[in-house]
Amino acid sequence: MLQPRYAGDRGHANHGWLDTFHTFSFASYYDPTQMGWGDLRVINEDRVQPGQGFGMHGHNDMEIITYILGGALQHKDSMGNSAVIRPGEVQRMSAGSGVLHSEFNPSQTEPVHLLQIWIEPNVTGIQPDYEQKFFAPEEKSGRLRLVASGDGREGSVTIHQDAAVYVTVLEPGETVAHPLASGRRAYVQVARGAVTVNGQRLQAGDGARIEDEAEIALAGAEESAEVLLFDLA
Repeated sequence: MLQPRYAGDRGHANHGWLDTFHTFSFASYYDPTQMGWGDLRVINEDRVQPGQGFGMHGHNDMEIITYILGGALQHKDSMGNSAVIRPGEVQRMSAGSGVLHSEFNPSQTEPVHLLQIWIEPNVTGIQPDYEQKFFAPEEKSGRLRLVASGDGREGSVTIHQDAAVYVTVLEPGETVAHPLASGRRAYVQVARGAVTVNGQRLQAGDGARIEDEAEIALAGAEESAEVLLFDLA
């Protein structure tokens, strides 16, 4: 079963400094039928204007993944971390017992385009933690590259949940497939371009819930595509 979630059906808010789309219920957008998928709780597509950002604010007991699509994002947190995140890098912050952080666009001329992802953890009250890794373009080209997992395998960032996050970049006609174990579900999010997912065409901003399928087949459509795939318990 594949259930599309089209870009135009997402929650949307434009605050001037922030233009944001919510795949699932978030902030002032609430839809009781869109509360997440398994342990995947949030996929926000954000565009932050130059010199703007999210001021210092708190989270707890959430695995927060930031994936940059364009521009750069300056991160600071109460653990003492300070870093700039750029395309190809994946940031993971385990909020645990509580953390404060800010995310700011350091450019005075270019917006930053990103996906913010929240995954509910399988443990609570842990010591907050931070991790950031770079994944080269060739690692994602025409193949599924594991970027986050519960055990940090294959050089992925480590999240506190039985989940795996993959990224692929597909040119027109390129194909990849991911086996989905019995009892597991998946979510596909198209970050840019267009693909078919088990024969269903999706384009930038679209997503799809998937369950009761043995395999997820992705095929590049008429333009280069960047796609995230979540394998969930």
